[in-house]
Amino acid sequence: MFLYNLTLQRATGITHAIHGNFSGTKIQEIVISRGKSLELLRPDTNTGKVHTVLTVEIFGVIRSLMAFRLTGGTKDYIIVGSDSGRIVILEYIPAKNIFDKLHQETFGKSGCRRIVPGQYIALDPKGRGVMIGGIEKQKLVFILNRDSEARLTISSPLEAHKSNTLVYHMVGVDAEYDNPMFACLEIDYEEADSDPTGEAAQKTQQTLTFYELDLGVNHVVRKYSEPLEEHANFLVTVPGGKDGPSGVLICSENYLTYKNLGDQPDIRCPIPRRRNDLDDPERGMIFVCSATHKTKSMFFFLAQTEQGDIFKITLETDDDMVTEIKLKYFDTVPVATAMCVMKTGFLFVASEFGNHYLYQIAHLGDDDDELEFSSAMPLEEGDTFFFAPRPLRNLVLVDELESLSPILSCKVADLAGEDTPQLYMLCGRGPRSSLRVLRHGLEVSEMAVSELPANPNAVWTVKKKNDGSNADKILILLNKINMMLILLFPFLTLHWYYLLARLWKKLQTVDSWEQRQHYRVQPLAMML
Repeated sequence: MFLYNLTLQRATGITHAIHGNFSGTKIQEIVISRGKSLELLRPDTNTGKVHTVLTVEIFGVIRSLMAFRLTGGTKDYIIVGSDSGRIVILEYIPAKNIFDKLHQETFGKSGCRRIVPGQYIALDPKGRGVMIGGIEKQKLVFILNRDSEARLTISSPLEAHKSNTLVYHMVGVDAEYDNPMFACLEIDYEEADSDPTGEAAQKTQQTLTFYELDLGVNHVVRKYSEPLEEHANFLVTVPGGKDGPSGVLICSENYLTYKNLGDQPDIRCPIPRRRNDLDDPERGMIFVCSATHKTKSMFFFLAQTEQGDIFKITLETDDDMVTEIKLKYFDTVPVATAMCVMKTGFLFVASEFGNHYLYQIAHLGDDDDELEFSSAMPLEEGDTFFFAPRPLRNLVLVDELESLSPILSCKVADLAGEDTPQLYMLCGRGPRSSLRVLRHGLEVSEMAVSELPANPNAVWTVKKKNDGSNADKILILLNKINMMLILLFPFLTLHWYYLLARLWKKLQTVDSWEQRQHYRVQPLAMML
């Protein structure tokens, strides 16, 4: 017997976040994963508030999440990698407010296993193929296309396995309309596994490997592999074709490196550090997440370090050859698991610990006096740049989503004397830690607000029909200035006004009320 369960309160931590036009319109939306549920969020461009449009429980563990769009399309689809041993493609249907499952391809056993793909997803920027990989050995490639009725189709999986190989990250390479390519951070542990002394493990180097999907013969080949000097943790796709020089940015310890196939030389730039940092100066610095913003005329990257500092990264090119990497301190926000730069000018930060935030990008940081660092600046080996963190300048906080993650300690006690115990929780990390009190009950939603001309002293509700039903009601408020305020509904008849006037007359203590009133009932507000 298999049982499903739903918690009374959904998880508040976010593990993945993507953005796109999932409704098929020009509205920018965000899809987030909370571990075992998918949510569609829609930021309001006028107020900046984030509204939850749809929440779906998947009764599983979401391991990876990506958005893609077919060539020439106007709508984004969602690819989900989970512990089910399947790859699932979802489409949001606005008319029904549901996620429709377009395809579900099974390729392995269920569970979060090392060799079963699902931990990583890499997409061709043109939406022609997707690579899904596991932590070890297995990688599968699916071809995405359209049928005669313009419906999304997916091919049978093409294998790109390599034994004794660990995968750290994978991304799609923007090859324009050439064969789709994927870049992977790998390490071969075969020699280290057979060496009992451990010397081989110390000498093992990480490699950057390019895989090419040949659309002509439906085959995947390892096109190129190169060892890396520093240990890298993730890759960033660089726009190609008319938008940029293509290639990838390798985010490694203390360094940011640009690599591409062909005659392109490697461009290497140190990651700046905080001046007078209280952390261990010998500790390496790495980027933990990034976001890419691309327009018809320019593109840039926002990359965040493990201290929360965001840097704006731009590439200088000469005849499609990258000549320089430029980094500029942008702002400091809580450390994120994912960041989304939206075309509407918002930056969504899914925090690793604590509340999540939506920022308005007020400035791009091009015209300020902040120092810009460059790979062309001469530095000794091992030296780096330094900057001074400051309060927010380019970002403006517009909304906040509460999160209890992580809960470090919890006590149940009735300290407030309410007869019902409360939950006292220690949440967060470092200076953003908090003590939160949770009470049992349902949240009240505010439906309408109307200002009153005076302070009320009584409230009544009148039923629409005298049949015991709880249908539409009228709210009557009486105040001290001898006036009655009625929230009117369109269904009221003249008979109702007579009844209300008689009620008002009985409740009055002043005999001359009828002489001073021009109407039997004075309506002051209308609620439709």
